Amino acid sequence: MKFTAEDLKTFLKNVVDVMEENKDYLSELDRKIGDGDHGVTMSIGWQAINEKLKEELKTEKDCGKICIIAGRTFLSAVGSSVGPLYATGFLRGAKVFHGKSDLTDEELVDFWVAFIEGVKDRGKAELGDKTMVDTLQPALESLKSQFNQTRDFVAAFSKAVSAGEKGMMSTKDLLSKRGRSSRLGERSLGNQDPGATSAFLILSAFFTTVNSVHTV
Repeated sequence: MKFTAEDLKTFLKNVVDVMEENKDYLSELDRKIGDGDHGVTMSIGWQAINEKLKEELKTEKDCGKICIIAGRTFLSAVGSSVGPLYATGFLRGAKVFHGKSDLTDEELVDFWVAFIEGVKDRGKAELGDKTMVDTLQPALESLKSQFNQTRDFVAAFSKAVSAGEKGMMSTKDLLSKRGRSSRLGERSLGNQDPGATSAFLILSAFFTTVNSVHTV
């Protein structure tokens, strides 16, 4: 399967759309354990990327540069705790895509490994802390395992998204150990983590994109 710079930009646009569609839902989740602004924060960050897609990125063919601009734009627009996390993910992933306009299955796997490891390194959260890592880590482990077995990125990423969804759902049964919600103690139980949810939406948007490319 060939995944192009235009497909990468389509993925970013798909995330813009899915964050708008789920903005109120994400903020509702966040009101239960945090500031209540996660949906708004994600919307602001991705709308800023959307403006770049209309202007600076409109004719860009270097997938690495697209990721660099996306990461820096998100960080500049958001600046909150989530800003550096996703910025680091995109900047790490950009190294995999540097100078490339067409991407192979192996490069897509390497991108997501670099992206997720970047988020983890910057945030220092671990599995079970009730954060986006509870979505991303299971997805990462599944992606690497499935791709090593099948060498089929679309099939492997499908399994990864399912693993990420299970991880997201598991946050309902976890105590918050990071950020403002950690002050709630047992009151954080029973509530799904908004960061884990938005991370799942990003993975889902990528699968939607890559699946449409695969079926063309």
